[in-house]
Amino acid sequence: MRAPREDIEEKVRQWLLYASDDLTAARHVLTLPECPGWLVANHAQQAAEKALKGFLVHRVVDFPFTHDIRLLLDLCSPLADWAEQLRDAEILTQYAVSARYPGVGRRVAVENARRASDLAGDVLTAVRQALGDDGVDL
Repeated sequence: MRAPREDIEEKVRQWLLYASDDLTAARHVLTLPECPGWLVANHAQQAAEKALKGFLVHRVVDFPFTHDIRLLLDLCSPLADWAEQLRDAEILTQYAVSARYPGVGRRVAVENARRASDLAGDVLTAVRQALGDDGVDL
C-alpha cells in the first residue's frame, strides 16, 4: 500500500529542510577565519544528497542507502531534465566520508570547499524549482 500523498509531501519537506540546513551550515563555516574546508565540503555533499533523495521521495522512487551523488543523479535523470545539467556535483561524493576522517582523504582547500558549497546550492535550487513546478509547497 502506498503512503498518502500528504505523507509523502511531508517527508519531502523534511528531506529539503535537512538539505537546506546542511547548506546553511556549509556557508556559515566558510565565513570563519580558520575555515575547516573538510567540514564545508561534507555539509555540501550532505545537502546535495538530501535534496536529491527528497526529489526521489516525491516521485516515489526507491533509492539505496548511498552517498553516491552520481547514482542519485542517475535515478533522477529519467524524471528530470535538470539532473544531467548537475553532473559536476558528482565530485561531492568524495566528501561524504573520507573528508571527515584524518588520514583517510586529502585535506580540503577552502577554494574546493567553496566550489562544493556552490555545487550543492545548484542542486538544492534545481530540486526546489522542480518540486515547486510539481506543486509541492516548501
